[in-house]
Amino acid sequence: MKSTTVAVDLAKSVFQLAVADASWKVIETHRLTRSQFERWFLNRDVSLVVMESCGSAHHWARHLSGLGIEVKLLPAKYVRAYVKRNKTDAADAAALLEAARASDIAPVRIKSVEQQALQGLHRTRSLWMSTRTSRINALRGFCREFGLAIPQGSRTGVEAMARALADPRSAIPELIRGSMKLLIEEIRLLEQRIAQLEKELATLVKQSPACRELLSVPGIGLLTATAMVAATSGEVGHYRDARHFASWFGLTPKEYSSGSTRRLGRISKRGDRYLRMLLTHGARAVLRSAVVAKQAGRQVDGLKDWALRVQGRTNHNKAACALANKLARICYAVLRNHEPYGTSTRREENKKLNRTAYAVAG
Repeated sequence: MKSTTVAVDLAKSVFQLAVADASWKVIETHRLTRSQFERWFLNRDVSLVVMESCGSAHHWARHLSGLGIEVKLLPAKYVRAYVKRNKTDAADAAALLEAARASDIAPVRIKSVEQQALQGLHRTRSLWMSTRTSRINALRGFCREFGLAIPQGSRTGVEAMARALADPRSAIPELIRGSMKLLIEEIRLLEQRIAQLEKELATLVKQSPACRELLSVPGIGLLTATAMVAATSGEVGHYRDARHFASWFGLTPKEYSSGSTRRLGRISKRGDRYLRMLLTHGARAVLRSAVVAKQAGRQVDGLKDWALRVQGRTNHNKAACALANKLARICYAVLRNHEPYGTSTRREENKKLNRTAYAVAG
């Protein structure tokens, strides 16, 4: 049996298939279990498989690519527009066939096992950080109810609450002391796990040239560098330009225009929310260091000077978003050129010095 394209609506245990011929006409539909789906492609000539970029999609894409089949992953948000009438598994599979014909929908690149494992480390750290924050907030609330004022800062606050629990004369009732001590122990255990995970990421950075190059960019630290490599595999050649790369993080204005009227609003906040958060935090750190350097009378580089000028004519938050956009574009240039930040600038300066020295010698 020969078929041209197969659209697959993925699920945990039930897979809906729509088989289309060369003219994109649906000629067969199948509803398969997981084991049936694994065997279905072994004795069929399939040229293209289309799936939504959702949970387990990258696993199945790697599996089918290993069988020599071309796989295209489409963003689920764009496929939804092609669903006709009611939403069913069969309708979703048919919508995938229609979306695959749209040349303006860029497919999602298939992630490797290493990329997904690295992203899993970041998700684990985020979960631990969220749990740690919730435990600290719970302890603060308990202490406030008993008349204890806890200072700001996570580390300072935990130490103050631990001292209060160790003091038998504090206002904390004996009934809840045991539970609060367990929360303190849980917080410290989470901090140890987070520190160990960050050590693993630091070891990974030493083995990754792309991560080391990204660390040369101001505002890009351990988390941002490894998360960006996990998302892009260190290759950005499939992006049209740096602006397109920045828009992938949702750091460009959202547009609502018609005719000759153009309206640009707040940032679109599309794409990878985690990476956008890291870039924004990095931009805030760079902006803060620029303000401190200016107040101290120290010289600032061109990037920080530009950020300060943007902050002067707008406000801090807009300047931070603009700087995050700029950092994303710098990261694109670093990954594209495979050289640390500032290398090309120093090269141009050396050329100017050489030309000047040659002119003086002549």
